[in-house]
Amino acid sequence: METNDYGHIHIRLDELIRQKGISKNKLSHRAEMQRTQVNRFCNNEITRLDTAVLARLCTTLNCTISDLLEFVPAKEADRNEMH
Repeated sequence: METNDYGHIHIRLDELIRQKGISKNKLSHRAEMQRTQVNRFCNNEITRLDTAVLARLCTTLNCTISDLLEFVPAKEADRNEMH
């Protein structure tokens, strides 16, 4: 995933489902999501976050938004190259 001047959001769904011991199939069923959408979240291939989907994931996994999403700041070296 490309880091720009502002950093990026890392989706921790793959780690969470392993911690919770739930399969992707079971999660997709319980959260009323397509399996391909769950895979895209697990692989950090989502570019626009839907708050309703995030709420379903948090409810289904009994977690908070900060458990699911992590802000990764841009590296200092990356910032220096941009200026």
